[in-house]
Amino acid sequence: MLWNTPSNKIELKGNIMQNVEQQVFSSSNTPKLGVITDGISRDFEYALDTMVRTGLEYVELQYLWEKQVGELADADVEQVKNLIEARNLKVSCISHHNLAGIPVNTAVDAPAYQDQLHTLQRCIDIAQTLGTNLVRIFSFQKEMVLFGAEPIVSEGAWITLLNRLEEPLQIAEAANITLVIETAISSNITSALLARKLIDELASKHLKVLWDPCSSLYCTEVPYPDGYEIIREHIAHIHLKDGIVNLPAATFDFCAMGQGQMPPYYTDIVNALKSDGYQGTISLESVYTPENGTREDGFKESLPVFKELMESLRN
Repeated sequence: MLWNTPSNKIELKGNIMQNVEQQVFSSSNTPKLGVITDGISRDFEYALDTMVRTGLEYVELQYLWEKQVGELADADVEQVKNLIEARNLKVSCISHHNLAGIPVNTAVDAPAYQDQLHTLQRCIDIAQTLGTNLVRIFSFQKEMVLFGAEPIVSEGAWITLLNRLEEPLQIAEAANITLVIETAISSNITSALLARKLIDELASKHLKVLWDPCSSLYCTEVPYPDGYEIIREHIAHIHLKDGIVNLPAATFDFCAMGQGQMPPYYTDIVNALKSDGYQGTISLESVYTPENGTREDGFKESLPVFKELMESLRN
């Protein structure tokens, strides 16, 4: 099944979308800095106003009001567009939890899988309306072991994953949209290493990486140089946050930027991005809530470190 994209939206994207490699790597040294808005507040107007006050320009949409972005009605999307444009902000990525939380072996004709495709198409429509060519996807519910010896290995899971991503990529290709697959602890692509393997095997120009190096700490991947070097030319979007992983205790405690296990890697990552001419967006992913505080309090704690780090991209 190949989902159709209205011709007027394809024409729109012909005007606003360029080749992804040209967009995310250039000689310009002006970083595109943003935030996932619900990391400030699900009160969308308040989150946007906070972005303006703090100098963040690129809006990443995940939860707005009481909805995920892919659940917005047409009238909601129009309101979102007007609110963003009124503040001279831009949209970086449509970050619905596409292809998350369902088993990878869900049959392609099963309602659960088809619902995911319908939502993905909706996210693509929203992306076109709001002027971005990036839509986030995940890699289904995590299997414990993808490769190795029986009886531990989840036999066939990797091949099934490749198969289940074929139709989403067909949808993206029809709309000239880029899907960015996130390195996430709860999905099958947990690391830059696996993201690179997936991209190499699927060989689609419509698939790039949403790199979350902090999340990959949970699978023990070293963010730099290991993670970065293997996917440097495939990164189209980045999430930065901080946390403390304790694998024996199965804990992942988020904290303000600069207070966890990421600081040894921040400077090297930023220097490499600068050297490579990265021009995609870097989003502050504010998922830390201080004790007796709010998500916005966590955002405020992380923001100075984030902005100081990003300032070095300009120099």
